[in-house]
Amino acid sequence: MPAVNADSTPLATTTTPPASGRELAHQRRWWILVVLAVAQLMVILDGTIVNIALPTAQHALHFSNSDRQWIVTAYSLAFGSLLLLGGRISDYLGRRNALIIGLVGFAGASALGAASLNFTMLVVARTVQGAFGALLAPAVLALLTTTFTDPQERGRAFAIYGAVAGAGGALGLLLGGALTTYASWRWTLLVNLFFAALAVTGSVALLHRDRGVDHDPLDWWGVLTGTGGLFALVYGFAHVETTSWHDTYTLASFAAAVVLLGLFIVIQRAVSFPLLPLRVVSDRNRGGALAAMLVAGSGMFGVFLFLTYYLQTTLGYSAVLTGVAFLPMIVALSITAQLSNVVLMPRLGPRPLVPVGMLIAAAGLVWMTRLGLTSSYASDVLGPLVIVGLGVGLIFAPAVNVATFGVADHDAGVASALVNTSQQIGGSVGTALLNTLAAGAATSFLIGRVPSRHVLALASVHSYTTVFRDTAVIFVVGAVLTGLTLRSGAVSPSPTNPALH
Repeated sequence: MPAVNADSTPLATTTTPPASGRELAHQRRWWILVVLAVAQLMVILDGTIVNIALPTAQHALHFSNSDRQWIVTAYSLAFGSLLLLGGRISDYLGRRNALIIGLVGFAGASALGAASLNFTMLVVARTVQGAFGALLAPAVLALLTTTFTDPQERGRAFAIYGAVAGAGGALGLLLGGALTTYASWRWTLLVNLFFAALAVTGSVALLHRDRGVDHDPLDWWGVLTGTGGLFALVYGFAHVETTSWHDTYTLASFAAAVVLLGLFIVIQRAVSFPLLPLRVVSDRNRGGALAAMLVAGSGMFGVFLFLTYYLQTTLGYSAVLTGVAFLPMIVALSITAQLSNVVLMPRLGPRPLVPVGMLIAAAGLVWMTRLGLTSSYASDVLGPLVIVGLGVGLIFAPAVNVATFGVADHDAGVASALVNTSQQIGGSVGTALLNTLAAGAATSFLIGRVPSRHVLALASVHSYTTVFRDTAVIFVVGAVLTGLTLRSGAVSPSPTNPALH
């Protein structure tokens, strides 16, 4: 009942209008960041957590060494090839809807994989995981981009995201080792149900319902050529690992990738509603940031995989202890991710940070080339590992921030997909290139030597240190590339590309 004054005249009732969905999202933004970090961590973890469990899974399901690679490749193929489409779908359906669908689908595929009775069932589950991962990963980054618009808060949020993106692989090694050792290889998949349940609950409670921001007709020719080209590219690099760079199928895959991706670019320039608007990639800073993600994705593979080999096969570490050994790198990475995005980026911009980060990571890898059969963790591994972490923290957080800065709301999904695509393609390149280099180095070392146990151990260490050296070169090339591409000064909307903003 309205209040009345002394002469019985009704007084105006003071009410507060209900907050809109966006206002509520802004009020809850830090809790939303927690939800998005959990969802992203689940996707990143899956790149390494299952790898640790592969030997145990192979023994349980009785599949061959040649088949084992497909457990990894199936996920990479689906994830890498469908990311652009996943970004477009998230713009169409709404990022909240895409995130929830992706989380539920990823969890369901994980449960299927954990219940696998044979190799085929596990491969199908990993393929479905990759497909739903390609839907939820762009949605996560697009939601982060549109939730945090204040420059200072954006820096903090992207520092946390960058730390998750950079450290997730090492955390996967730790968690995968613990679950495989103390529970079962099936728990490396079942653990995703826990992450997904947390993220879905948080998404339903915290994210406002959106109906999508881009309802333009779908560019089907772009979907076919873009998805097909990325599939052929990832498949080609995966095929190198089990054959060679000169294999007929490898060459055919790369040729198909060149043709299809070339057609994709032509189509994107010609159609009215492209799958990937070229305005998104034409910004100089964004191009440099995507190149940084490509290089870092490739280089980090060398650190994670071959240092894991060294710790386990040379120093005799267990899977759990190997994961623990990477923790100092995670701490160092998290520190510089916060420092770079919160303190340094607003003052200096990305140009000094990303190239310097790559040079620091390269220095740590050069130090790792001194590892030998009698090296110890405390004196020979810990120092370079921390230095690599410090460098990578200066790369990932600023690169992700810059790659999504100033993107129009309706382009946020596809821009986010490009970030994930760059990192995924970089990982595929690193997998093929560095494995090939390692195999070649070991073979060259054995020429003229009697292959005793000691000599074979020396050959293995030589292959690892060769990879560390070559990975350092990759980071140096990345430093030059990003130094030439990224703009100097604090990040601001591109004056030559107003359509982006």
